[in-house]
Amino acid sequence: MKNAKPLSNNEIASFCDQMSMIVKAGIPTDEGILIMLEDTQARGGQAILKEISDALNTGLSFSDSLKASGVFPTYVLEMIRLGEMTGKLDNVLDSLAVYYSREEAIAKGVKSAITYPLIMIGMMLLIIIVLMVQVMPVFNQVFIQLGAEMTGFSQGVLAAGNVIRQYALVFVAILAVILGLAMYFSKSPAGRKKFGRFAARFVMTRKLNEKIALSRFANGLSMTISSGLDTDQCLDLVESITEHPTIRAKIGLCRKSLAQGESFAAALHQAGLFSGIYDSILAVGGKSGNMDEAMGQIAVQYSDEVDDSIEHTLAVLEPTLVAIIAVIVGLILLSVMFPLLGIMSNIG
Repeated sequence: MKNAKPLSNNEIASFCDQMSMIVKAGIPTDEGILIMLEDTQARGGQAILKEISDALNTGLSFSDSLKASGVFPTYVLEMIRLGEMTGKLDNVLDSLAVYYSREEAIAKGVKSAITYPLIMIGMMLLIIIVLMVQVMPVFNQVFIQLGAEMTGFSQGVLAAGNVIRQYALVFVAILAVILGLAMYFSKSPAGRKKFGRFAARFVMTRKLNEKIALSRFANGLSMTISSGLDTDQCLDLVESITEHPTIRAKIGLCRKSLAQGESFAAALHQAGLFSGIYDSILAVGGKSGNMDEAMGQIAVQYSDEVDDSIEHTLAVLEPTLVAIIAVIVGLILLSVMFPLLGIMSNIG
């Protein structure tokens, strides 16, 4: 489909979940798509399913038909292709549904961690600007009527308010540029990649970003290993969805260790991808032949750590931002109230 919008994580998870049930029931994929088409009400969904159905009717495989729709990421297409080759399409679809459900949960957590502080900061700036532009001139008039003038901090705040009022259009233009950049970094694929690279290096987001990347890496490995792929194929596929520069570099080190004859668990350890308790889980998974389950457990634990980190960050940010705004507003008001009270007491 031309100009087709890529499916969201939730939409991919829902599609894979439904197709998994269809495949498990022994229904051919072309008939399954028709069943979904009959039950879909949204026009966009109907157009996508119709495109897939038409491609299947021309003799294309299920994975190639999904590719023809232009709305599925490469990772989904490659995994479904492998599922068709290995006869494990139902398992692959189940794994993809779980994977993209977790991706959506992570995305929502990160979004809330970013959105809430930004809203608080925006409200804080708005209150301060109103004080500077609207309230301080009123106090200044009161001082003038009493035969006095503002000094020190209050005079500086008043001057800053006058600058903001005088160059309001410039500040509005700057705000529009900032909002435009925010839209670019949040909506466009290229912008999200650039923001991801920044978050991977920024001190305050580096650890959280690495945990998110490791959760995705472990979840991807769990899915690919359970599909019966060899270690090289697993790493190839997972590396294609890994954007974190440090993790990608460590995947390269893991390949070198594998080439030297190390076991998969040992190669992951030597590359420094996992440490502590996760190394123990890997060692047990490697010796018992349950690496896919070990990776799945690691992915879940990292997801839990990400959730805990986000909740902790929000719990700290909320009172901190409230305290900051209270202090700033208090300083502005006290800077005019104390001199005003002094003048009033002298008059009295």
